[in-house]
Amino acid sequence: MGPAPYVCSMTMTVQIAVIGSAKATESNLAIAEEVGIALASSGAVIVTGGLGGVMAAACRGAKSTGGLTVGILPGSDPAAANQWVDVIIPSGIGEARNALVVSSAAAVIAVGGEYGTLSEIGLALRAGAPVIGVGTWSLFRPSGEMDKGIVQIDDPREAVA
Repeated sequence: MGPAPYVCSMTMTVQIAVIGSAKATESNLAIAEEVGIALASSGAVIVTGGLGGVMAAACRGAKSTGGLTVGILPGSDPAAANQWVDVIIPSGIGEARNALVVSSAAAVIAVGGEYGTLSEIGLALRAGAPVIGVGTWSLFRPSGEMDKGIVQIDDPREAVA
């Protein structure tokens, strides 16, 4: 018995989370937009928290080159998503949605960030996902030794590579 006629091949697309503050500096916005452009140009799907700041800038960059963007919102209102989100997921679970953002991605790129970004970094590192930082947090162990879990890179395009 051969394969069923409805069997189709599926190609997997890599999903990368871009995380950072909703209230970002102009510099971080420019970096996030460049990260979004580079990710979309490489064929990656961009996953964010779907709101403003770094999340919107990364989505805007991705959309400028025809990329696909996913926003996992903390609230239940889809209208809260930034205008560059293609797939809106209103989670209704508040900051706990950070776990969904990072678990939806093969890797995480953190641009700047506040405590929400820090929580996502921690969740990603705990899950074993690669975390690339561009102007983001540094972590130190209780011994005073710097944790090497976040790979710090200055150039947005190099961070994507």
